[in-house]
Parts: sequence; structure tokens; C-alpha cells
Amino acid sequence: MAVVAVTKETRGGETRVAATPETVKKLTAAGFSVVVEAGAGSAASYPDADYEAAGAKLAKTAKDAITGADILFKVRAPEASEIAALKSGAIVAAALNPHQDKDTLTALAKAGASAIAMEFIPRITRAQVMDMLSSQANLAGYRAVIEGAEAYGKALPMMMTAAGTIAAAKVFIMGVGVAGLQAIATARRLGAVVTATDVRPATKEQVESLGAKFLAVEDDEFKNAQTAGGYAKEMSKEYKAKQAELVSAHIAKQDIVITTALIPGRPAPKLVSAEQVASMRPGSILVDLAIEQGGNVVGAKLNETVVTANGVKILGAANLPGRIATDASALYARNLFALSGLFLNKEGAFAPDFEDEILKAALVTQGGEIVHPSLKTA
Repeated sequence: MAVVAVTKETRGGETRVAATPETVKKLTAAGFSVVVEAGAGSAASYPDADYEAAGAKLAKTAKDAITGADILFKVRAPEASEIAALKSGAIVAAALNPHQDKDTLTALAKAGASAIAMEFIPRITRAQVMDMLSSQANLAGYRAVIEGAEAYGKALPMMMTAAGTIAAAKVFIMGVGVAGLQAIATARRLGAVVTATDVRPATKEQVESLGAKFLAVEDDEFKNAQTAGGYAKEMSKEYKAKQAELVSAHIAKQDIVITTALIPGRPAPKLVSAEQVASMRPGSILVDLAIEQGGNVVGAKLNETVVTANGVKILGAANLPGRIATDASALYARNLFALSGLFLNKEGAFAPDFEDEILKAALVTQGGEIVHPSLKTA
């Protein structure tokens, strides 16, 4: 019987956990034995007693949980002491930040681990249930609106009272991926007037279906700005200048701006300039969801709220899903449980097929080496 270990997250501010009592029960039913470090789920409101009731064994320390385990499930990359406790050939599945955290990859390779970067799960139909980027981005988009609303000194919906009318807040979402779409939906539910922009023409319909207005220079170049595969084409300098002018005029009128643009393996693109920040009214809010990759907003700082000279607040909080730890853990744990099915053969025995298209795409270390093509030359 293959053993799955789950340990407490040690990175500062990380409140999520890689398994919940729900997924422990499912893992044990699938034929795995689960060992959970004591206190692993406490920050996400999952007590040890619930793990035991679901069929897990409790270990006093991370080392005790990992020693002898065939699989280690984590939210973030394991620490050096955890890697040292791995047996050769053990599978590690976590958000490994592989393009930036080369030292951890090297350590995992030296330990002989078969490491799976959850960020590299391919976006194909059969892997959707394993896609942690989507599950966590969805919650990040929701939380970004909550954070922005909390920092904003006014109400979001229009309110008509005997003492007068309060105008609805104007919220602008830059980037219409999973996080952006959820931010649009949340801001709309809270009563804001919402607009959104993206470089992909196909997102216009998605934005409008949520009751928001799409903002773009919709000329012939824009209408042909997407490849057959759904990716954005590089736009001309002339188009970029027209779009920048339109966006700049729009940002100056907004109460809350939420930026969501991320490019895997590269620094986040700058979407909001210092001049655009300076054009906003006092009390306006910018929420930068890309802050852990350098940020979309000029002047944003990791885990800080920057108040500019003109009274605009730039929120640079990292790990927004961790601020909804119970739900974020539940979704991520389900991603991992779905992944665990690929470690079993048709008879239910532990026999991971690393030639499976999903595992092959996400595997970053194996047999003592870094094996992912994008990392060998990076």
C-alpha cells in the first residue's frame, strides 16, 4: 500500500494545507495510506481529530510523516529538512515555483525525487480537475475584490437613502483570465460598475456575459489579435499607443483597479504606470495580483500597502488564496486527489506512469536530474 505524507506548511504566511479530511477519506478509499503531520491543517481550520476520523495516521513531526512515504503532498515546495527525509524515488507534488526556485529543484533532483510542479499541469480537458492554477486563481480573484472593497473608504453599490444617493463604485479589471473573471463576477455581485480589458478578443464575450463592459480599441488589428490556439498575438506599436491612451483615460476615473496579468516563467508585465497611478483620485485603490512575480503596478511592493503622494493605495498582498485558507485548501486538496489517480494502474496498484501526458508535462525532476525541457536550458 502506497503511503501519502502531508506536512505542515512552513513558509511565512502560508495557511493552506495539501489534504483535507475529505480527501484523506477519498485517498484511503482508493487504497493509499495517509500520514499527516500534527497541526498541518490547523491554520485552515482542519483539526487533527478530523484527519484521524477520516482514516489518517498522525505523525509528531514532518520527518516522521515523510520517512518511508511514497508520495509527499505539499502546497509550497518542501524545506531542506523535508527533502532530506525523502526516500529515493518518492513522488513530490507541490507548487514548486520551478522557474525561480532552482535551488529546491536541484535539491529534489539530488534526493532522487520524482517532483511534479503543480503549475505545469497541462490545460487539457482531462486535467482540468487537477489544475491548481485555476482553482487558486478563482479564489484570488474573489479575494482581490474583497481586499479592495475593505481598503476603499466608500460603499461599492449605489444606495438611495433619505439623506441622498451614494454613487456606485467603478471597478476596472485588467486581465480576463480565471482570476479576472471571478473578480468581475464578485464586483458585480457587490453592486459596482465594472469594466475589464484584455488583449484577447475572445474575452469580450465572457466579460459582457458577466454584466461588465469591455474596454479596448476594437479596430481590425484587435479583431485578429488571437491565434488559432487562443493565444494573443504581438500588437503593433501604433495599436499599443492607442490602447494605452484609452486605458490611461479610463484608469483616471476608476475607484478600484485590479490587475491579474501573469506570464509563466517571466516577470509580470507592467500594466499600470506611475503616471497612471498619479492620475487617480485620492482614496482610489489598486490591487496587484501579480505582486509575487514583480507586480503589474509600478510602485507596488510585496506584502505592503503603499500610499502614494496623491493618496492612492496600492495593495501588494501575496497569497490571497491563503486568506481563504479553508476553501483554498479544499480545492487544492481535490486537485491533488485527482492527480493521485494517475499513480495507480488499472488494478489499483501503485504504479505511476510517467509517460502519461499529464505527468510527463508536469514532471520536473526524476532519477537524479532536472528533466523538464523548459528548465534544462533556463
